[in-house]
Amino acid sequence: MMETPPLSLYVHFPWCVRKCPYCDFNSHPAKGPLPETAYVAQLLRDLDHDVALVGNRSLETIFIGGGTPSLISGRSIAALLDGIRGRIAVVPDAEITLEANPGAIDAENFANYRAAGVNRLSIGAQSFNADQLKTLGRIHTPGDSERAVAIANEAGFDRINLDLMHGLPRQTVADAIADLHCAIALGVSHISWYQLTIEPRTEFAARPPRLPDEDSLAAIEDAGLAVLAAAGLRRYEVSAFSRAGQEARHNLNYWMFGDYLGIGAGAHGKISFPARDSVIRTRKPLAPARYLAASSTELRTEAVVTADALPGEFLLNALRLIDGVTESLFNARTGCESATIDELWRHQQMHGLMRSDRLGVTPLGLRHLDTVVSDFL
Repeated sequence: MMETPPLSLYVHFPWCVRKCPYCDFNSHPAKGPLPETAYVAQLLRDLDHDVALVGNRSLETIFIGGGTPSLISGRSIAALLDGIRGRIAVVPDAEITLEANPGAIDAENFANYRAAGVNRLSIGAQSFNADQLKTLGRIHTPGDSERAVAIANEAGFDRINLDLMHGLPRQTVADAIADLHCAIALGVSHISWYQLTIEPRTEFAARPPRLPDEDSLAAIEDAGLAVLAAAGLRRYEVSAFSRAGQEARHNLNYWMFGDYLGIGAGAHGKISFPARDSVIRTRKPLAPARYLAASSTELRTEAVVTADALPGEFLLNALRLIDGVTESLFNARTGCESATIDELWRHQQMHGLMRSDRLGVTPLGLRHLDTVVSDFL
């Protein structure tokens, strides 16, 4: 039988200062003052429409992403979080994360975010190399990232993630390691270290930069993993490294096929209905103007995840976890017996790609994760 998983909430703010050439997220350069008051009001109308899907369940995590949410005033974030709490129960120790761009930081806003209940920040440093930041189209400098962490500490944030990219244009192993040393020196509790990929319909796709070759990428990864481990940052997901007890609970819920509501322009959600062994995915209007103008009945479209797609969707997420997951979690989150994947699981084990004791990949399987997952899909 399918069981009811933990519930999270994702809130999307679609505006940024400038679109980065590698970015394929639903983000739009701001033109003039942001309609933040109207947008927060629409977010709460959106949530009003969604809460009926989850009954009396409580939120365990909230993630405010974008775009650049740190463009939004502390007053509006407080109104948003107060509005959320007035519509759905939020557990007392909920993890509440807000994404911030080092080029859009305001000390007063950070203090107000903390006072409103935000207790974790995710800061998009991406690199500490000034030339690389220019290549990536970022609006900040290495010093801005250092300042952002200092301001966050002063505001009372003790849970801070830094986003860093590797495999950047013309990047050497020494360059990548220097970025990691800068991030580690700031004393943050979590680092997301992920490889730059060229996504369709981005500026980089139209004008691809020269990226390191496969051998260089492998050397960067090997050296970086050693540096992160030596610094006490444990790799618990493909691109996520944390100090003990500082894992991103919101992201873990995604990777373990938990449920989440998604509100905001282009936001997605996933909700389980154990009574009927069913899972639906929701989606909101993509364009900010269309989202703002939508009536309650126009805000959400739904699609049922077919029973035969559930095992693949579960594993697409869960196999990213370094420790894998138990068979019992697979059963509880999909409503399927593990026998449905036994043949493929044994096949992957024979090739040294998957473990036999858990649903998880081996170190070799991690190197070829896309291939492993594609077999299950």
